[in-house]
Amino acid sequence: MTPQAHTRFHWLARPGAQAPPEPWMPLSDAIYWERPSRAPDRRVLFAPAPDWADDLQRVARAVFAADRYANRQDSFDRWTRHIVLSVPVADPAAWQRALPSVTAMLETITGDRWEVHFRPADGELIRGGPISFPAEHFAHEVALFSGGLESLGWAVQRATVHSPHALLLTMFEERNFGTLQDHVYDAVSSVSQRPLRRLVQSQTTRGPEGARLRLERSTRSRGFLYAATAVHAAAAERVPVVHLPENGQLALNPPLTAARSASCSTRSVHPWTLHHLNRVIAEISRTEAAQDTHFTVRVENPFATLTKGEVCAEARDAGLPQHVLEATLSCGTPPARRAGGPPLAHCGLCFPCIVRRSGLHHAFGEDRTPYAADPWNPSVRPSQLTNWHALQRWLDAECTAQDLAADVPLPPQVRPEHLLEVVTKGREELRALVTWADQRRARRAS
Repeated sequence: MTPQAHTRFHWLARPGAQAPPEPWMPLSDAIYWERPSRAPDRRVLFAPAPDWADDLQRVARAVFAADRYANRQDSFDRWTRHIVLSVPVADPAAWQRALPSVTAMLETITGDRWEVHFRPADGELIRGGPISFPAEHFAHEVALFSGGLESLGWAVQRATVHSPHALLLTMFEERNFGTLQDHVYDAVSSVSQRPLRRLVQSQTTRGPEGARLRLERSTRSRGFLYAATAVHAAAAERVPVVHLPENGQLALNPPLTAARSASCSTRSVHPWTLHHLNRVIAEISRTEAAQDTHFTVRVENPFATLTKGEVCAEARDAGLPQHVLEATLSCGTPPARRAGGPPLAHCGLCFPCIVRRSGLHHAFGEDRTPYAADPWNPSVRPSQLTNWHALQRWLDAECTAQDLAADVPLPPQVRPEHLLEVVTKGREELRALVTWADQRRARRAS
C-alpha cells in the first residue's frame, strides 16, 4: 500500500505510544506544527476540562489529521473517501451512543463515508491539568475568533458590553497571516470594556518524515476542529454557550450549481451540522451532566438570521472603522505570495470573496480590500470566472424554501421559510454587487 492510499488511521493518545501494524497508519499530536503557546494543553485555561471535553477535542484533532492524510485524488471519483478512524476515549459507551450523530456530522461537512471506532483508553490518556483558579476568574463567554468579518463583528459587540467577566476568544493560526490576525484582535482589544483573553491553537499539519505524502488540501473538517476546541475551553471554565459566528447565507451556503452539492461547499456552521454537534455533546456529557443538572455546553450561531451586509453594518455601528473590517480574512483559497511583496489574503474570485465584497459594498458603498483579481476586470481569464458566472446564473433562477432543504437536511425545529428570508436578502446584496460591476465595466468600455 502506498502512503497516499492510507484510509485506516489509529490515533495515538500521545506521540511514541504503541502503534498498530499495517494497514493501520498511526497518527498523533506530533503531526501538528505546534508552538508551546499553541499546543492542545490547558495551561491558558483557568481549570481542567472534564473528560468528555478532552475526548471531543481529541476526536476533532484525529478527524482533522485523517482528513489531511487521506488524499481525495486517490479515491474513485477524486473526492469521496472511505475513512476508518480509531480514537481512544474515556467513555466508549457514551461515544457509541453519539456515533449516529458523529457520522452524520462528519459526512455532511466532508462528503465522505466515515467509520469511527472508539476504543477504551486503558491508561493511554494523560490525566491532570493546571491548578484551578477561583471561579470568579473564569470566562463568562466563549466565541470562535477566526479573524473573519463575522467573528470580528461578534467579538466587538460582546467586548463592548460593560462587564467584569472575561470574554474568551478561541483562535487558530493562519499561516502567513498571523500579523493580520493580531491586528484584528488588537482592534477588538482597543475598544473592549471587559477583560479579554485569547486562546490560540494550531491547525497546520505535516506529513511523516521520509514519506512522499501529498496532504489533502480541501480541509473540510476544520470547522469541527475549531468548534471542538472552543467547546473544550467552555467546558473547562463552565461556560454554557459557545458562539460560532457566521452570516446566515454562508452558514447555509446553498449550492450555486448542481455540481456543488453537500461538501463541495463548506457546511461547518450549517444548521444540520450544529444540530448533530449539539447532539454529540449532549450524549457524551450525559454521565457527568447528570451530576450537575445546571451545566451543559451548547453551540450556537448568533448571526444565523443576518446577511453579510447586515453583519458588516452591525460592526460599523459598533464603532469599527472600515479599514479594520477590510483587514479581516474571508478567502477560501488565498493566493500565493507575490514575488518581493507581502502575501495577499484574498483571491477576489472565490465565492466567500464575492460575498465579502457584497457585504462591504452594502455597509460602506465600496470595498477597498486589496484582492489579487477582480471578476469584472477584462484581463481575468475566463477559467478564473467560474464562481462569478455561476453566481449570475443562480441569481437569475428562483430560490425556494425547498431548495434550501434539498441539498442538506434541516433539523426538525428549523423552518425553511425562515431561512429563505436571509438567503433572499443576501441575494439582493449580491445582485447589487453584480449591477455595480456591470456599470463599472460599461464605464470602462465607453
